[in-house]
Amino acid sequence: MADPKASIIIRCYNEADHIGKLLHGVFQQTMEDFEVLVVDSGSTDGTLDIIEQYPVDEVVYIDPADFSFGAALNEGCREASGTFCVFASAHVYPRRHDWLERLLEKFEEDESLALVYGKQRGNGESKFSERQVFKRWFPNEDIDRQQSPFCNNANAAIRRELWTEYPYDEELTGLEDLDWAKRVQADGYEISYSSEAEIVHVHDETPREVYNRYRREALAHKRIMPEQEFTLGDFVKTFATNLVMDYWQAAKRGELRENVGSIPMFRFLQFFGTYRGFALDDSVSDQLRRRFYYPNQDELPERAQPEEDGRYIDYSELSD
Repeated sequence: MADPKASIIIRCYNEADHIGKLLHGVFQQTMEDFEVLVVDSGSTDGTLDIIEQYPVDEVVYIDPADFSFGAALNEGCREASGTFCVFASAHVYPRRHDWLERLLEKFEEDESLALVYGKQRGNGESKFSERQVFKRWFPNEDIDRQQSPFCNNANAAIRRELWTEYPYDEELTGLEDLDWAKRVQADGYEISYSSEAEIVHVHDETPREVYNRYRREALAHKRIMPEQEFTLGDFVKTFATNLVMDYWQAAKRGELRENVGSIPMFRFLQFFGTYRGFALDDSVSDQLRRRFYYPNQDELPERAQPEEDGRYIDYSELSD
């Protein structure tokens, strides 16, 4: 497709359990003016065989040794031809047929917008505390002009012309989206949030992977915002506060019994990983980088939404 409105860029590595569901949802969108680019960093589990079953426009291969989140995004944007680059993690899937429309419509209303990110929710297999994180980070109401640079490239879109001026930082071990948003905001551009551009984000991580995720993100956070810190006292305080809040919410919803063990485990790994990431120095060895990216090798109740109106994608014939 010549000069599509959007280039959907999917980063993946061994995502055979999830990428089929994402691609199914992508090709169920009411908006058709898009191309799909997959950036693969060494999948060996059948991911590429699944991709071949869908009309993906291009698969870009990068060496695992060269991988970082920023590097993968830069490769995808370099090959993209759309007016907008839309980012979707390989383990997410859109809930609605108009996900792509809702993600991009704000750009038409405000030329100062550089980035729009959308809502994320877990599925039935998500840990209770992870679902609480999603609800806190991604509210049910839109934010037209956001003051903070928070965003998330698991479900986001940017103007491609801005990427040529502001490429992603390839040295960061995470939070490349936060860094990008901070830089463009400093130059006068705006960030917006769309609550209707909703995806389901499947995090089926092992305890080691949860710990590594928060540790590498904390290391990146420290580089992006060096004035901030996360001390041992912060670890104790945030762990205890979130533990109590999660138990209270789980009890209110009648979900305490089945989550009594997973809540303290997740919150400990989240905040201890954050503490350890802030404690690391700024240099990252190749061995630690590989452990971050390839570990196997080394509030309010949700507002009810009607699903019988035809806007929601049917995934019933696909496995979770």
